[in-house]
Amino acid sequence: MYRYINRGLFERDKVTFKLMMSFKILIKAQILTSADVSVFLKAGSGIDDRNKKYTWMDNKVWLNIVALSKHKFGNDHSFFYKELPERIGRLEKEWRKFFDENEPENATIPDFEEKIQAD
Repeated sequence: MYRYINRGLFERDKVTFKLMMSFKILIKAQILTSADVSVFLKAGSGIDDRNKKYTWMDNKVWLNIVALSKHKFGNDHSFFYKELPERIGRLEKEWRKFFDENEPENATIPDFEEKIQAD
């Protein structure tokens, strides 16, 4: 069924379909919850916080960080990103450098790498 649907889609829609399928599989496997998927899709758009702290960061990015820090992820309802806004404030220069990286996926995340590796 997946192959038939994927074959019938336009190229631009295939990634969206794969993402939807992946989310559904993760929800059924109880790795993610519907609320987790909602945070990934909506992020900070539902938050009204006009107190952007950093001039180098877009307001939309800041709202996404705030949304991540307030969300309880997974079935264990852990606040994995709860400390993220404070960590950015402590090491603002390092976070700005990370933010401006051309390939941030290959860079070390300031003051967060140990937490990611531990979980």
